[in-house]
Amino acid sequence: MTAQIIDGKRIASELRARVANEVARVRRENELTPGLAVVLVGHDPASQVYVRSKHKQTQEAGMASFEHVLPEDVPQADLLALIARLNRDPLVHGILVQLPLPKTLNTEAVINAIDPAKDVDGLHPNNAGRLAGGFAALAPCTPLGCIILSKSVHPSLEGMNAIVIGRSNLVGRPLVQLLLNENATVTIAHSRSRDLKQICARADLVYAAVGRPEMVRADWIKQGATVIDVGINRLAEAGGKTRLVGDVAFAEVSAVAGAVTPVPGGVGQMTVACLLVNTLRAACAIAGLPKPAV
Repeated sequence: MTAQIIDGKRIASELRARVANEVARVRRENELTPGLAVVLVGHDPASQVYVRSKHKQTQEAGMASFEHVLPEDVPQADLLALIARLNRDPLVHGILVQLPLPKTLNTEAVINAIDPAKDVDGLHPNNAGRLAGGFAALAPCTPLGCIILSKSVHPSLEGMNAIVIGRSNLVGRPLVQLLLNENATVTIAHSRSRDLKQICARADLVYAAVGRPEMVRADWIKQGATVIDVGINRLAEAGGKTRLVGDVAFAEVSAVAGAVTPVPGGVGQMTVACLLVNTLRAACAIAGLPKPAV
């Protein structure tokens, strides 16, 4: 048996096209252009690449894109003042502060300063609390992408046994809430869970978001299960080269699973696409318009 490879690149491209169509409709019918502001502190190369990708895809979707690049040593007060200005700016409907921030800054205070209505990363306590309570909320982009990828294989997740390995605020915890909203039966586990292999082997849906290279092996996976790999780890190879791997041992798991996401080309492709979805939804909600069809 060879697993179906879930093509995150194709699914993300289709989602971006649907967002662009909805943005065009909203602009035509309501004279509203959704706007996304991205704040980057410092010059981390990986973050710079990610921010450039967001800028390009935001513009391609027909949205307004605002970039704010601040020095590594920016005072906390200056960053909070910028967020306050973006909160008040009627052209900005989504605010994203690129993480991680330098250790000199208080990440919690920065996230809390963002207007929850514009919190397209879904990290503000208001959105996290609403999501946990089963209410409508802006959800973090990566978990949202995980659900969309899962539903490309299983149109309904109702009644399925799911395990989420990882309990971060960015992925693990919100993903659990989204799965509960889909009426799945959910176990949340992590690197310190006992008998993790045995727990995992009972699941129909496996989400690996623990940050350990190739931790999930073939004998962890039930025959035919769907495996969504959120991990992105860079491993050193001979000659000074590196390669990207996920939290799942892809080659061996592919021989057991029914469907699996590759790394790269899986979940990572969905994150920016879902950021565009959240920005469009935020713009419509702020303007009092119906929820868009994405």
